[in-house]
Amino acid sequence: MEKLYEAEVTTLAGRNGHATSSDGLLDLDVRFPKEMGGTGGATNPEQLFAAAWSACFGTSVTVAAGIEKVKIGEVTVTARIAVLHDKGNFDIGGHLLVKINGVDDETAKKLVETTKSICSYSKATTGNIKTIYEVVS
Repeated sequence: MEKLYEAEVTTLAGRNGHATSSDGLLDLDVRFPKEMGGTGGATNPEQLFAAAWSACFGTSVTVAAGIEKVKIGEVTVTARIAVLHDKGNFDIGGHLLVKINGVDDETAKKLVETTKSICSYSKATTGNIKTIYEVVS
């Protein structure tokens, strides 16, 4: 595959640190959330992953609509990324809530199924983390 773009971000001090992109556009603190015993007050890897996945999936819905030759309205994707813990093991789970204006629920569900094979984040997580895809009105 041809590389179209590569993001580069360096994080100093992990989850209680600072992340900076090579182009300077991303420059922010990261912290453990209060719910995980941290101080909060800054973003965290789960929020950043949720932002990236929801943006990618939303754009990919429009690609899927083009493939399926379906006219759609505005697309809104909310991604929820959970930190899971069981007997000393940590994992993440995903829940994507997808709203596609201008189509019925059945068409929206079909578009979401097609989108799962287009979105690079969905392809990367398939079989790796438990993910729920939900069409919302």
